[in-house]
Amino acid sequence: MTGKPESYDVVVVGGGVNGTGIAMDAAGRGLRVLLCEMNDLASATSSRSSKLIHGGLRYLEHYEFRLVRQALAEREALLANAPHIMWPMRFRLPHQPHLRPAWMIRAGLFLYDHLAKRELLPGSRSITFTPDDPLKPEITRGFEYSDGWVDDARLVVLTARKAEQLGARIQTRTRCVRAERGSDHWQVTLLDTRTGDSRVVRTRALVNAAGPWVSSLFDSTLDQKAPRMIRMVKGSHIVVPRLNRDDEAYILQNEDERIVFVIPYEDHFSLVGTTDVDYEGNPSEATISGEETRYLLDIVNHYFRHQLTPEDVVWSYSGVRPLMDDEEESAQKASRDYSFEVDAPGGKTPLLSVFGGKLTTFRKLAEAATDRLCQYFPEARGHWTRDAVLPGGDFQSQPRLQEALCQHYPWLPGLLASRLVRSYGTDSYLLLGDSARLDDLGRHFLGNLYEREVDYLVRHEWAGNADDVLWRRTKQGLYASAEQIGELESWLKTRTSQAPEKACASGQQPV
Repeated sequence: MTGKPESYDVVVVGGGVNGTGIAMDAAGRGLRVLLCEMNDLASATSSRSSKLIHGGLRYLEHYEFRLVRQALAEREALLANAPHIMWPMRFRLPHQPHLRPAWMIRAGLFLYDHLAKRELLPGSRSITFTPDDPLKPEITRGFEYSDGWVDDARLVVLTARKAEQLGARIQTRTRCVRAERGSDHWQVTLLDTRTGDSRVVRTRALVNAAGPWVSSLFDSTLDQKAPRMIRMVKGSHIVVPRLNRDDEAYILQNEDERIVFVIPYEDHFSLVGTTDVDYEGNPSEATISGEETRYLLDIVNHYFRHQLTPEDVVWSYSGVRPLMDDEEESAQKASRDYSFEVDAPGGKTPLLSVFGGKLTTFRKLAEAATDRLCQYFPEARGHWTRDAVLPGGDFQSQPRLQEALCQHYPWLPGLLASRLVRSYGTDSYLLLGDSARLDDLGRHFLGNLYEREVDYLVRHEWAGNADDVLWRRTKQGLYASAEQIGELESWLKTRTSQAPEKACASGQQPV
């Protein structure tokens, strides 16, 4: 390593929703930003959630009114800024009188409706289930309220793209292996995990947004004691053939006071989750246990007429949530709130570490974190992300956009058009380009995934392997055989070996 090191205002370690959110906010305030992620964007917790933009109805029982109010207020801002990957959803709660009395549920829903202003989402109401509903016939009464759905991994990728458009440099598969503090800068050693090459950059501030690794990064990289520890809680989900009748979701109560969601998923499936289990070990290696699978199936089978067995599970995933360790006995009661620790001894260059958090409040977390950083950057601009439309989100209605897309590309199959709209929004035109017929999309890999889309994901969205494409950028892995995955992987190895590094494609130059 020779020559003058690249110099930044802020280096962010961690490419999950919190790290990309901070990188986007800081870049939009005029700061020079580099984000490094040791794997793929959203490769851990941020792609393994229940995929909801919600206030957290059950958090009211734990008296987390501030967190719920903030999350409720954020729902509509996020829905407006990314209408392609987020949309409103109605949730149905079948009433089980022995678990929670009706008055308690009504009181909770009243608070849920009124803790924050609503403009897009309708309020709650009592409902009566009919024989057409998929629930067992003895379940006749319930409640309905509004929240939102989000493609969590695409939220992270699009946030990173927005940061890049604002001048940030995004580097995936790049591990921060050493960070040493000087009087006016950090010297950060970065390792390219694909090539084994390392380099040193300088930064005026360092952000530890490593999610489940936030505490361990202090020992492994910063050579200092973590100011606080996190509690790692594993949440597991299963995907099964479609249980939901229409576009409604279900929220199911259980005897252990937990709730489980059954959510419409990718046209033909239902997503069921989540569990709450304390976890130790490498967060990257978390998998669902047989006990967790049985737990989720038992709850679903208690409510739904169609009975499921383990053989009905099409796919499963587990994520490790880095929750603040507030010494609660049960994992389900651990707070989903967040906090920061800023370390700047003797006025030296700061280290900001993020502990906890939840998907819905990522923008507010990023805003608050960047506010703290900007105490060291008086030249930085002020708040701006409340109305920050993510790439592809500059439209009002998915149906109207799909209609316009199909008019422009009349040969486009309906299911593919629908998926492109809810993944890329108006960037679907960038992806399809001058294609004049289906054959122009190139090789058909599987499902409705074609070469042109995969090439777009490599060039514009940092995709490097089959998992990046099939499970985080798209959900086409649900339709893939082992042979098809192998063929896609082989194609990607050839393609990425020829492609320039994505981080340099924007033309952004470090100072």
